[in-house]
Amino acid sequence: MPEESAAKQWYVLHTYSGYENKVKSNLESRAQSMGMENNIFRVVVPEQESHEIKDGKDKVTMQKEFPGYVLVEMVMTDQAWFVVRNTPGVTGFVGSHGSGSKPAPLLPDEVERILKQLGMSARHADTSFEVGENVKIVDGAFANLAGKITAVDAEKLKLKVNIDMFGRETSTELDYDQVDKI
Repeated sequence: MPEESAAKQWYVLHTYSGYENKVKSNLESRAQSMGMENNIFRVVVPEQESHEIKDGKDKVTMQKEFPGYVLVEMVMTDQAWFVVRNTPGVTGFVGSHGSGSKPAPLLPDEVERILKQLGMSARHADTSFEVGENVKIVDGAFANLAGKITAVDAEKLKLKVNIDMFGRETSTELDYDQVDKI
């Protein structure tokens, strides 16, 4: 069980370059097989779509934003640190001084900026929304409008919200971090 005072935070792992996706899958399966789902949450390889014209054709590839690095959202306990640190392909935590010292987490605004750049929500999956709930939109084109949730995609942290625009009900898709409960 995680310590009560410990909160989940984002950390940066240093990996062998080219092994980022392998580390992600290794870490996700190790977290599950070692019963660490309450300590190790999301594992993210920051990458963006890149378009390249090759032989007259548009070729889409995924470019790593930070080659050799993987982000992990976790509660830093001794056991979780050990599981992550000993995952094949992980060479260490960024911000750790070695010899078993715990690393410094990323600052919340750094995490938000990186995840937003990747089209992901910084809000945690444990933030719960329900269909029929009223919310206020706090970010984006519909900021300051209120709406009602019509669908929840907890896996992608997305919501479908109906808002009243010019006397008509309009549906829009929003990230968890674009709304607050009323």
